[in-house]
Amino acid sequence: MKLHERVAAAEAICGHTFINKDLIEAALTHPSAVEGKPVSASYERLEFLGDSILGAIIATELFERYPDMDEGQLTRLKISLVSGHTLSIVSDTLGVSPLIVMGISEKGTGKRGMKSALENVYESIVGALYLDAGFEPTRDFVIRTLGPHISPTLAVRSVSPKSRLQEAVQAQGKATPEYKLIGESGPAHTPTFTAVVFVDGLKVGRGQGPSKKAAESEAAQDALVRLGVDDAPLDADAEMHLR
Repeated sequence: MKLHERVAAAEAICGHTFINKDLIEAALTHPSAVEGKPVSASYERLEFLGDSILGAIIATELFERYPDMDEGQLTRLKISLVSGHTLSIVSDTLGVSPLIVMGISEKGTGKRGMKSALENVYESIVGALYLDAGFEPTRDFVIRTLGPHISPTLAVRSVSPKSRLQEAVQAQGKATPEYKLIGESGPAHTPTFTAVVFVDGLKVGRGQGPSKKAAESEAAQDALVRLGVDDAPLDADAEMHLR
Protein backbone atom coordinates (compact mmCIF):
# COMPACT_ATOMS: atom_id res chain seq x y z
CA MET A 1 0.00 0.00 0.00
CA LYS A 2 1.38 3.41 -0.99
CA LEU A 3 1.83 6.11 1.61
CA HIS A 4 -0.90 8.36 0.26
CA GLU A 5 -3.32 5.42 0.44
CA ARG A 6 -2.36 4.77 4.05
CA VAL A 7 -2.89 8.45 4.83
CA ALA A 8 -6.32 8.47 3.17
CA ALA A 9 -7.37 5.38 5.14
CA ALA A 10 -6.13 6.91 8.40
CA GLU A 11 -8.03 10.11 7.69
CA ALA A 12 -11.19 8.09 7.16
CA ILE A 13 -10.63 6.40 10.53
CA CYS A 14 -10.10 9.78 12.20
CA GLY A 15 -12.98 11.46 10.39
CA HIS A 16 -10.63 14.34 9.56
CA THR A 17 -8.71 15.45 6.47
CA PHE A 18 -5.30 16.62 7.62
CA ILE A 19 -4.07 20.03 6.56
CA ASN A 20 -0.52 19.04 7.50
CA LYS A 21 -0.08 15.62 5.93
CA ASP A 22 3.36 15.29 7.53
CA LEU A 23 1.67 14.82 10.90
CA ILE A 24 -0.44 11.82 9.95
CA GLU A 25 2.40 10.34 7.88
CA ALA A 26 4.69 10.48 10.89
CA ALA A 27 1.93 9.08 13.12
CA LEU A 28 1.83 5.94 10.97
CA THR A 29 5.60 5.49 10.72
CA HIS A 30 7.52 3.14 13.01
CA PRO A 31 11.02 4.37 14.00
CA SER A 32 12.56 1.33 12.28
CA ALA A 33 11.34 2.64 8.91
CA VAL A 34 13.15 5.97 9.17
CA GLU A 35 16.46 5.13 10.85
CA GLY A 36 18.96 7.92 10.34
CA LYS A 37 16.26 10.50 9.71
CA PRO A 38 15.06 13.25 12.10
CA VAL A 39 13.09 12.01 15.10
CA SER A 40 10.03 13.88 13.78
CA ALA A 41 9.84 11.42 10.86
CA SER A 42 8.42 8.67 13.08
CA TYR A 43 5.60 8.47 15.61
CA GLU A 44 7.72 8.75 18.76
CA ARG A 45 7.23 12.46 19.49
CA LEU A 46 3.55 12.35 18.53
CA GLU A 47 3.11 9.32 20.78
CA PHE A 48 4.50 11.32 23.70
CA LEU A 49 2.04 14.14 23.08
CA GLY A 50 -0.88 11.83 22.35
CA ASP A 51 -0.37 9.92 25.57
CA SER A 52 -0.89 13.11 27.60
CA ILE A 53 -3.83 14.33 25.53
CA LEU A 54 -5.48 10.92 25.71
CA GLY A 55 -5.05 10.78 29.47
CA ALA A 56 -6.63 14.21 29.92
CA ILE A 57 -9.59 13.37 27.71
CA ILE A 58 -10.32 10.08 29.44
CA ALA A 59 -9.81 11.53 32.92
CA THR A 60 -12.27 14.34 32.20
CA GLU A 61 -14.82 11.98 30.68
CA LEU A 62 -14.70 9.63 33.66
CA PHE A 63 -14.81 12.49 36.16
CA GLU A 64 -18.00 13.82 34.57
CA ARG A 65 -19.60 10.46 33.83
CA TYR A 66 -19.14 8.92 37.29
CA PRO A 67 -19.64 11.63 39.95
CA ASP A 68 -19.88 9.06 42.76
CA MET A 69 -16.56 7.31 42.08
CA ASP A 70 -13.64 8.03 44.38
CA GLU A 71 -10.09 8.72 43.23
CA GLY A 72 -9.01 5.10 43.42
CA GLN A 73 -11.91 3.88 41.29
CA LEU A 74 -11.39 6.61 38.71
CA THR A 75 -7.69 5.79 38.57
CA ARG A 76 -8.31 2.08 38.04
CA LEU A 77 -10.82 2.77 35.29
CA LYS A 78 -8.59 5.28 33.52
CA ILE A 79 -5.52 3.06 33.61
CA SER A 80 -7.50 0.14 32.23
CA LEU A 81 -8.76 2.24 29.33
CA VAL A 82 -5.41 3.71 28.33
CA SER A 83 -3.48 0.47 28.85
CA GLY A 84 -1.48 -0.96 25.98
CA HIS A 85 -3.78 -3.98 25.85
CA THR A 86 -6.91 -1.91 25.31
CA LEU A 87 -5.32 0.55 22.89
CA SER A 88 -3.85 -2.19 20.72
CA ILE A 89 -7.23 -3.93 20.49
CA VAL A 90 -9.04 -0.71 19.61
CA SER A 91 -6.38 0.27 17.09
CA ASP A 92 -6.51 -3.13 15.41
CA THR A 93 -10.32 -3.06 15.30
CA LEU A 94 -10.18 0.32 13.58
CA GLY A 95 -8.06 -1.22 10.82
CA VAL A 96 -4.77 0.47 11.67
CA SER A 97 -2.55 -2.63 11.29
CA PRO A 98 -2.06 -2.50 7.51
CA LEU A 99 -1.47 1.26 7.62
CA ILE A 100 1.65 1.17 9.80
CA VAL A 101 4.92 1.74 7.95
CA MET A 102 7.53 -0.56 9.48
CA GLY A 103 11.19 -1.20 8.70
CA ILE A 104 12.56 -4.59 7.77
CA SER A 105 14.16 -5.10 11.19
CA GLU A 106 10.85 -4.63 13.00
CA LYS A 107 8.84 -6.88 10.69
CA GLY A 108 10.62 -9.87 12.18
CA THR A 109 9.14 -9.27 15.62
CA GLY A 110 5.75 -10.69 14.59
CA LYS A 111 2.67 -10.28 16.75
CA ARG A 112 4.61 -8.84 19.70
CA GLY A 113 6.01 -6.03 17.58
CA MET A 114 2.67 -5.31 15.94
CA LYS A 115 0.84 -5.18 19.28
CA SER A 116 3.26 -2.56 20.58
CA ALA A 117 3.09 -0.61 17.32
CA LEU A 118 -0.72 -0.59 17.35
CA GLU A 119 -0.75 0.89 20.83
CA ASN A 120 1.84 3.52 19.93
CA VAL A 121 0.16 4.50 16.68
CA TYR A 122 -3.18 5.03 18.41
CA GLU A 123 -1.50 7.52 20.75
CA SER A 124 0.41 9.14 17.91
CA ILE A 125 -2.79 9.58 15.89
CA VAL A 126 -4.33 11.31 18.90
CA GLY A 127 -1.31 13.62 19.03
CA ALA A 128 -1.41 14.35 15.31
CA LEU A 129 -5.16 14.96 15.36
CA TYR A 130 -4.81 17.34 18.29
CA LEU A 131 -2.15 19.40 16.49
CA ASP A 132 -4.01 19.53 13.18
CA ALA A 133 -7.67 19.71 14.22
CA GLY A 134 -7.70 20.91 17.81
CA PHE A 135 -9.11 19.53 21.05
CA GLU A 136 -12.80 18.90 20.25
CA PRO A 137 -12.29 16.72 17.13
CA THR A 138 -9.62 14.83 19.06
CA ARG A 139 -11.96 14.30 21.97
CA ASP A 140 -14.68 13.12 19.59
CA PHE A 141 -12.30 10.56 18.09
CA VAL A 142 -11.18 9.25 21.50
CA ILE A 143 -14.71 8.94 22.88
CA ARG A 144 -15.99 7.34 19.69
CA THR A 145 -13.26 4.71 19.65
CA LEU A 146 -12.59 4.13 23.36
CA GLY A 147 -16.06 5.01 24.63
CA PRO A 148 -17.53 1.53 24.03
CA HIS A 149 -14.88 0.12 26.37
CA ILE A 150 -15.81 2.37 29.29
CA SER A 151 -17.45 0.31 32.01
CA PRO A 152 -17.71 0.88 35.78
CA THR A 153 -16.78 -2.77 36.29
CA LEU A 154 -13.21 -1.86 35.32
CA ALA A 155 -13.01 0.22 38.50
CA VAL A 156 -13.61 -2.74 40.80
CA ARG A 157 -9.99 -3.79 41.14
CA SER A 158 -6.64 -3.08 39.57
CA VAL A 159 -5.12 -5.51 37.12
CA SER A 160 -1.89 -3.89 35.96
CA PRO A 161 1.12 -3.69 38.30
CA LYS A 162 1.53 0.02 37.53
CA SER A 163 -2.01 0.85 38.60
CA ARG A 164 -1.75 -1.27 41.77
CA LEU A 165 1.53 0.39 42.68
CA GLN A 166 0.02 3.82 42.19
CA GLU A 167 -2.93 2.94 44.41
CA ALA A 168 -0.65 1.47 47.08
CA VAL A 169 1.59 4.52 47.37
CA GLN A 170 -1.33 6.96 47.19
CA ALA A 171 -2.98 5.11 50.06
CA GLN A 172 0.17 5.80 52.08
CA GLY A 173 0.12 9.49 51.17
CA LYS A 174 3.20 9.20 48.99
CA ALA A 175 3.94 10.79 45.62
CA THR A 176 2.96 9.21 42.30
CA PRO A 177 5.57 6.64 41.15
CA GLU A 178 8.07 7.93 38.61
CA TYR A 179 9.59 5.64 35.97
CA LYS A 180 12.97 6.02 34.31
CA LEU A 181 14.45 4.08 31.42
CA ILE A 182 18.05 3.24 32.31
CA GLY A 183 19.12 0.82 29.59
CA GLU A 184 18.50 -0.71 26.18
CA SER A 185 20.35 -3.73 24.84
CA GLY A 186 20.12 -6.34 22.12
CA PRO A 187 19.50 -6.03 18.37
CA ALA A 188 17.20 -3.34 16.99
CA HIS A 189 14.46 -5.81 16.07
CA THR A 190 14.40 -7.50 19.48
CA PRO A 191 15.57 -4.94 22.05
CA THR A 192 15.46 -5.40 25.81
CA PHE A 193 14.66 -2.33 27.89
CA THR A 194 15.50 -1.81 31.55
CA ALA A 195 13.48 0.55 33.74
CA VAL A 196 13.44 1.58 37.38
CA VAL A 197 10.65 3.14 39.44
CA PHE A 198 11.03 5.74 42.17
CA VAL A 199 8.65 6.73 44.97
CA ASP A 200 9.44 9.92 46.86
CA GLY A 201 12.89 9.88 45.28
CA LEU A 202 13.71 6.34 46.43
CA LYS A 203 14.32 3.51 43.95
CA VAL A 204 11.78 0.80 44.78
CA GLY A 205 11.73 -1.46 41.74
CA ARG A 206 13.54 -2.55 38.61
CA GLY A 207 12.38 -4.47 35.55
CA GLN A 208 13.15 -5.53 32.00
CA GLY A 209 10.99 -6.15 28.96
CA PRO A 210 10.74 -6.07 25.14
CA SER A 211 9.24 -2.57 25.26
CA LYS A 212 9.53 0.48 27.49
CA LYS A 213 6.06 -0.08 28.91
CA ALA A 214 6.72 -3.76 29.55
CA ALA A 215 9.90 -2.86 31.43
CA GLU A 216 7.98 -0.31 33.51
CA SER A 217 5.32 -2.91 34.29
CA GLU A 218 7.98 -5.34 35.50
CA ALA A 219 9.56 -2.59 37.60
CA ALA A 220 6.18 -1.88 39.18
CA GLN A 221 5.67 -5.56 39.95
CA ASP A 222 9.12 -5.70 41.52
CA ALA A 223 8.23 -2.67 43.65
CA LEU A 224 4.95 -4.26 44.77
CA VAL A 225 6.92 -7.22 46.11
CA ARG A 226 9.54 -5.08 47.80
CA LEU A 227 6.92 -2.86 49.43
CA GLY A 228 5.06 -5.88 50.76
CA VAL A 229 1.93 -5.38 48.68
CA ASP A 230 2.41 -8.66 46.80
CA ASP A 231 3.65 -11.87 48.37
CA ALA A 232 5.84 -13.17 45.55
CA PRO A 233 9.23 -14.31 46.89
CA LEU A 234 12.31 -12.16 46.38
CA ASP A 235 15.48 -13.44 44.79
CA ALA A 236 18.46 -14.05 47.02
CA ASP A 237 20.21 -11.20 45.21
CA ALA A 238 17.25 -8.87 45.65
CA GLU A 239 19.23 -5.98 47.08
CA MET A 240 21.85 -6.22 44.36
CA HIS A 241 19.07 -6.28 41.76
CA LEU A 242 18.13 -2.69 42.53
CA ARG A 243 21.63 -1.27 42.17
